[in-house]
Amino acid sequence: FLDNHIRRWFQNPKKITGPYVGEGDTVVDLGCGPGFFSIDMAQMVGEQGQVFSVDLQEEMLSKVAYKSALKKLTGIIRPHQCTQKGIGLPDTIQADFILAYYMVHETLDHEAFLSEVKTILAPDGRLLIVEPPIHVSSEKFREITRAALNAGFEIIDRPKGKGGKSLLLGIDRETIEAGTPAIN
Repeated sequence: FLDNHIRRWFQNPKKITGPYVGEGDTVVDLGCGPGFFSIDMAQMVGEQGQVFSVDLQEEMLSKVAYKSALKKLTGIIRPHQCTQKGIGLPDTIQADFILAYYMVHETLDHEAFLSEVKTILAPDGRLLIVEPPIHVSSEKFREITRAALNAGFEIIDRPKGKGGKSLLLGIDRETIEAGTPAIN
């Protein structure tokens, strides 16, 4: 189901990420799997943009690389293998948009994970978290929301129609205005 054309009826990548991704953007797809969202986002950012496709599994990253070659997107998509201990992207990356689709609940320490995510998000960038509507309980989603707030994010929106329980986050303005570096 991770990479099925039928999935597009329920979870259309362009509808889900389109409002947040523009030409020339730097985007990070956390838990990218076989690249379901990465491919569409790469087409949206175009040749001047870049998409970092991040996953634990080498097999998934191989699928992303294969599909990006087929679609002639290899100069845009950059597969990156993370570890259980961290994402491992350099904090010099300043993403305009980060997608965490159906994956934050899988992390061992939500707050530590989201704190690391904040280091690669541009000060005016956006993080979209979407969690499964049934598999992740309302209490678990509240826990993820608290972790995001504790990590220094603020809630911008709770968008509907994204395929699950959703949060659109930005870096907490008080953190930026207080002169505290937004990048840890």
